[in-house]
Amino acid sequence: MKLIFEKSVPGRRAVRNAGAGGEADANVPLPGSLLRSRPAELPELSELDVVRHFTALSRRNFGIDSGFYPLGSCTMKYNPKATEAVAACPGFADLHPLIPQLPGGEMMVQGALAVLKEMDRLLSEICGMAAFTMQPLAGAHGELTGAMIIAAYHERRGNEKTTILIPDSAHGTNPASAAIAGYDVKSVASDADGVMDLAALRAATDDGVAGMMLTCPNTLGLFNSRIRQIADLIHSVDGLMYYDGANLNPLLGRCRPGDMGFDIVHLNLHKTFATPHGGGGPGAGPVGVVERLVDFLPTSIVRERGDGSYYLDYDRPRSIGYVAPFYGNFAIVLRAYAYILMLGREGLLRVSDNAVLNANYVLAKLRGHYELPYDRICMHECVFSASRQAERSVRALNVAKALIDRGIHPMTVYFPLTVPEAMMIEPTETESMETLDAFIAAMIEIARQAREAPEEVTACPKTTPVAQLDETLAARKPDLASLAETEA
Repeated sequence: MKLIFEKSVPGRRAVRNAGAGGEADANVPLPGSLLRSRPAELPELSELDVVRHFTALSRRNFGIDSGFYPLGSCTMKYNPKATEAVAACPGFADLHPLIPQLPGGEMMVQGALAVLKEMDRLLSEICGMAAFTMQPLAGAHGELTGAMIIAAYHERRGNEKTTILIPDSAHGTNPASAAIAGYDVKSVASDADGVMDLAALRAATDDGVAGMMLTCPNTLGLFNSRIRQIADLIHSVDGLMYYDGANLNPLLGRCRPGDMGFDIVHLNLHKTFATPHGGGGPGAGPVGVVERLVDFLPTSIVRERGDGSYYLDYDRPRSIGYVAPFYGNFAIVLRAYAYILMLGREGLLRVSDNAVLNANYVLAKLRGHYELPYDRICMHECVFSASRQAERSVRALNVAKALIDRGIHPMTVYFPLTVPEAMMIEPTETESMETLDAFIAAMIEIARQAREAPEEVTACPKTTPVAQLDETLAARKPDLASLAETEA
């Protein structure tokens, strides 16, 4: 497919604006000094050519509205259009964060503040926390906010803490967030059951431990039944338990992190509460804390007056300060708020139940076709290994590319790092049995090909505009112009 500049024809245009030649006239409300001396070097095409060009490009995108997206850990699930409509309501969409206060000091954005306050209450109830901030702009940003709260807590208490403990199966952003907050990171190994080794944790826990960052269930989709023992051990050295909320889906309405012993929680609204995900944003990673950490939450906090009106409280001397402009990504918080209200208590329970059911259905159907490193009931996602296929030169990446040829987005591969040739599958609660059966059939067919004709799998993808690339070279030296010439 040619670049739009390559389709350009001199003199062709869709609309001719008055004064387009650069001359100042009555139809151009700008002084001549601000007009171009020569036309902008933009492609020249008809409106129809432009529409066809970008429509053709859009067909190359893969999104949750166009197909199954079983990315493990990333929770790519359907975004209800009803919540999109709520976010587009003029009363919310047309707000500006610098709308002034009324003469009496009352803020004019009472509806938006009410949403933030109510969302604080709802998330606190769901997670067993005392209060939430909506400021963090992504999951990793929420992690950093939580790590900063850990640091502020220990500074306030005069504790000399240097280390954050993190499981070896953790999300990669956990150690990065802890390091940015100034902590050393110590990894704790997994045991034969795929969860954190309790003996290894005891050996790593000392007075220098500031806290632990933990995902429960973990990135293998496995719930750690010893979570209270872990929390008690960390609390015994005045450490704090941090809950990476990326995997809250299977616990939603069934189990609260606060009740498990966690002190800080971050949530990925795009994972658990069905807001948009991918493309570098938008994002939202609200952070909740137990009562003794509320004073450290970022400035400002939405408060409610006795008359039912809302205001922003900036008088917070122990706060870690701002972590984002204004009040976070409000439109994403709004979508999640509408989603929670739309589902209600019973709906949230069904989210967790169906997420677990779907993952275990996939696990049961693919058991025997791929290596299963931990053959036990999973939660919202299951992890297989392509090590059996790798013996015939078909690796996890080849299986992923073979799925592309079958119209299915690949699962997560090579994560978690604790499983060789890992294939991490999360069907989410929104997918139907028919969709899952089609995915399962594709995976079984790929496993058969890997046994009988491995070269058929390693040659994939064959149906895409671009076939196999030297991925390292493509990342380091992208050459889009040459790519366009090749496709043309």
